[in-house]
Amino acid sequence: MIVLHARPSPGFREAVDAIFGAGTVVHVDEAAPLDAVASEITALLHVLTPVTAEFIASAPELRLIQKLGVGVNTIALDAAREAGVAVCNMPGTNSQAVAEMALSLMMAVLRRTCFFDARTRAGEGWAADPSELDAVGEIAGRTVGLVGFGNSAQRLAPVLAALGAKIVYTARSEKALPYQYLPLDRLLAQSDIVSLHMPLTDETRGAIDPFAMKKGAVLVNSARGELVDEAALVRALSTGHLRGAGLDVFGEEPLPRGNPLLGLPNVVLAPHIAWLTPETLVRSLTVAHENIRRLEAGEPLLHRVV
Repeated sequence: MIVLHARPSPGFREAVDAIFGAGTVVHVDEAAPLDAVASEITALLHVLTPVTAEFIASAPELRLIQKLGVGVNTIALDAAREAGVAVCNMPGTNSQAVAEMALSLMMAVLRRTCFFDARTRAGEGWAADPSELDAVGEIAGRTVGLVGFGNSAQRLAPVLAALGAKIVYTARSEKALPYQYLPLDRLLAQSDIVSLHMPLTDETRGAIDPFAMKKGAVLVNSARGELVDEAALVRALSTGHLRGAGLDVFGEEPLPRGNPLLGLPNVVLAPHIAWLTPETLVRSLTVAHENIRRLEAGEPLLHRVV
């Protein structure tokens, strides 16, 4: 049994049926446990709901956990390894969507899109305090620091450069690029915009200190919420140390009611959908379908992590 554990849109369901065949994949809502089908699952199409060691132990037929995306921090990898369950991801399939979302968040923060949208809808567009316009800005002329230089950052960098930004980056090692490499501390201190594009690991968890960033800078996070100390981020945004933030990911998801980020006017928020476009889904499901074919044929799997 192939199971998709998610809350798919109608278009997502149509793509699944088109690629796998109608009725081939069983859909289980992401808010529901997999207990009822655990004993029959052979392949799990995983999106965001954590795949725990307990679930893996309860699924004796499970042979493949296929991440529809890149990050595998939501999967109990050691438990999968011990149980002989393959874990695969699919680097590159969502890179275009994530790069475009990161760019849109930068622009939304700098141009205060949500602020002016609300006032326009309220009939206050031209009546807004003129000083509010002093808080907008352009990407051109600013230094943009890319933390991590994987597929999404590689797509984003030349676009930002074409808009007139200076690009600096940090990564595990310096690369042969037309952009300046900086260690993380210098990148944070010098960048007007910091965009995160690195995976969540024990080493990267909490690696971004908002108060180590340049005063008046903008933080964009379309990677993982736990990369940033969220409490410190709220303080940095509330005190004016940071100009603003564009956030698609959070330490707790979905973002709970009452989270202080919800009350900050200099923050643009999205519910972890940077990767989620119809184009990404088709690319992702195509890889998943091929890996399940390979699994059944006994062939090497694509992008195997475990």
